[in-house]
Amino acid sequence: MKAIIIGATGATGKDLLDTTISDPDYREVAIFVRRSTGITHSKLTEVLTDFDNLKDVSGQIHGDVLFSCLGTTLKAAGSKEKQRHIDYEIPLEFAQIARRNGVPKMVLLSAYGASPDSNVFYSRLKGELEEEIKKLAFENLIIFKPGLLLRKNSDRFGENASASMLRFFNGLGLFKKFRPMPTKILAEKLSEAPKTAKNKVTVVSLDEIFHFT
Repeated sequence: MKAIIIGATGATGKDLLDTTISDPDYREVAIFVRRSTGITHSKLTEVLTDFDNLKDVSGQIHGDVLFSCLGTTLKAAGSKEKQRHIDYEIPLEFAQIARRNGVPKMVLLSAYGASPDSNVFYSRLKGELEEEIKKLAFENLIIFKPGLLLRKNSDRFGENASASMLRFFNGLGLFKKFRPMPTKILAEKLSEAPKTAKNKVTVVSLDEIFHFT
């Protein structure tokens, strides 16, 4: 298979890139990035991309499966409008081009609680993206909706504090459903998804991800 990845420089995307490169089922991996990652590998094709002008690279968006791991935080984006552009508009346009180009499968990294009816901006954003991508009618669409992620060398205080609290409660046998997930494990599940999913749309959430094969 040939994998296409957007969001390959984020925490989960980096692990997904490592996973697909080392997986013999993927003969080629194409990543679309703003700046070079500096990674070289015989399988890897790096496409430098202006995400505000995707038409410039549309002819290179070909493959067997599109992985979308693109996303940011409101703090990093600076405004809700910019976050919407990164988390919703860019992934949707990229998926639209991929589908027009005949890419049959897509794996979308969403989030727990994502819903177009949510009162929470981030959750509503992710939910709206899910619904729009469903309309593109990929042969197989697999949506992952994880909770708190454990990122390597994370410096996010709130994230680390929440992870520590959840681990404490998990040790008491509580809130097992919400146990934090290392991005490496999530990446492994993402890479396996297009090999096994048979349904038109598959939604994998929280603790289901740990057991997904």
